[in-house]
Amino acid sequence: MIRTVKFRTVILAFAAAVMVTVLSVSVYFTGAYAVFYGNTPRLVPIYCVEREEKVCSITFDCAWGTEYTDEILKGLKACDVRATFFMVEFWTEKYPEFVKKIDKNGCEIGTHSSTHSYMSKMNAEGIKLELTTSSEAIENITGKKVELFRPPYGDYDDELIKTASELGYYTIQWDVDSLDWKDLSASDIAMRVINGVKNGSIILMHNNGLHTAEAVPIILETLKNRGYSFVPVGELILRENYYIDGTGMQKVAS
Repeated sequence: MIRTVKFRTVILAFAAAVMVTVLSVSVYFTGAYAVFYGNTPRLVPIYCVEREEKVCSITFDCAWGTEYTDEILKGLKACDVRATFFMVEFWTEKYPEFVKKIDKNGCEIGTHSSTHSYMSKMNAEGIKLELTTSSEAIENITGKKVELFRPPYGDYDDELIKTASELGYYTIQWDVDSLDWKDLSASDIAMRVINGVKNGSIILMHNNGLHTAEAVPIILETLKNRGYSFVPVGELILRENYYIDGTGMQKVAS
């Protein structure tokens, strides 16, 4: 009986070791890191980054309208902050002058897909089309390579992250949600962000939120006064030798 128990223990330990090896190989080939949900490994995007210093990123999703975009850019410039804008292809094509303004303002641009659809419902070919055509639309205007991707609705699955990684994209989520799309007041938006930020946070906002432009200066000035600095997402994330834990935090691999 004792020998049987020991044998089962050895078998379980061996199975665990094999699972870790398989996971490591998956990480190596996909460039994305997996975490375990129960007994199932699942790929996750980057929600935030483990950083010792007080640095974070503010991001804006662009899918509809431009009414408040100039004011947002004005607020960013006044506070000497470079943000990251994620653009949908149809928005990019409709407002090329704003793509140029955002780029000239020193901000970073990533893709937010081609059609703003639920991409977890797509196969690999559909995902590739969404990413490549949307990136090309941006690159044709800015002349700069797109490396960052934010899935519409925050919706993703393993196939999406794996395919994006194979194409050279880092899939980016957020850990601080301003909820500005709900038309909260500027003060409510600002307090949600200010109270949620930590070292390495990625803040989600939208370029056409009703009170987003009013909230931006409050957020930037308050967090700067608290010792935070802002960098585009591309400068916040790790490019190699990393893993992503169960919370979506990107960390240096030991």
